[in-house]
Amino acid sequence: MMTLYETKQQISADPDHWRIHLMNFVDDFRYYRAESALTKPFPLTNPQMDALLASTVEYLCHELELAAPQWVREIPASPEPWFVSGMESLKAITLVETPVWFRMRKVFVLANFLSRA
Repeated sequence: MMTLYETKQQISADPDHWRIHLMNFVDDFRYYRAESALTKPFPLTNPQMDALLASTVEYLCHELELAAPQWVREIPASPEPWFVSGMESLKAITLVETPVWFRMRKVFVLANFLSRA
């Protein structure tokens, strides 16, 4: 299982494919429920991505009834609101659908963001 730290390294090395790396982590974490994948904090190098990763972990921990590590809870919000889809036409629905863990870090996603199609 890939750790969150390793996932952040992959995303940093290959930012064009961040969605693939993130979803691979999400799938593995849901399958293995490995809290050990969250033990090592990642370096805060990209405020938007850092906020997205922290929000994702908190969402998954809530979903799986696990405690999110304290270090994840301390990751700050994105300096500017980030609408991950990048589509102007989805902003209104995104504002409504964004789960609280993302909203509090100013990261806006659709309700199905962490689902595979």
